[in-house]
Amino acid sequence: MSNLHELILASFNSQGLMNTLGASLAFVGEGEVHIALPFSKHLSQQRGYVHAGAITSVVDSACGYAALTRVAAGADVVTAEFKINFMRPALGERFLAVGRVQSAGRLLSVCTGEVRAFADASAQYKVVAMMQATIVIVTG
Repeated sequence: MSNLHELILASFNSQGLMNTLGASLAFVGEGEVHIALPFSKHLSQQRGYVHAGAITSVVDSACGYAALTRVAAGADVVTAEFKINFMRPALGERFLAVGRVQSAGRLLSVCTGEVRAFADASAQYKVVAMMQATIVIVTG
């Protein structure tokens, strides 16, 4: 396990919300992070879809952690702004939030994210949401 992965994993494990949602860190690479979210009836809204709040939370975290992979040692990140589009109901057995850095600056990073819904164990998925996020680099 790389130092980068260990850093992201330690931060991820300290987030109470990710634990509450049942999310797990699935992949950490330079400028890209994946977060897995299994379907849970506890995360559903009135029609049985996974609630937009849960979907937004995991893709926001994926974007933030993607940005964190590109900052100097000792720095941290927080979300300053995001826009999310929901393209279809979040239906599936499992979901994967993919966050990617599009531009990494000294003070801000711009990231994009998507949430993929998987109906079964196959690799076939549908994108249910897309995000664009501005992440602030925090030092000191």
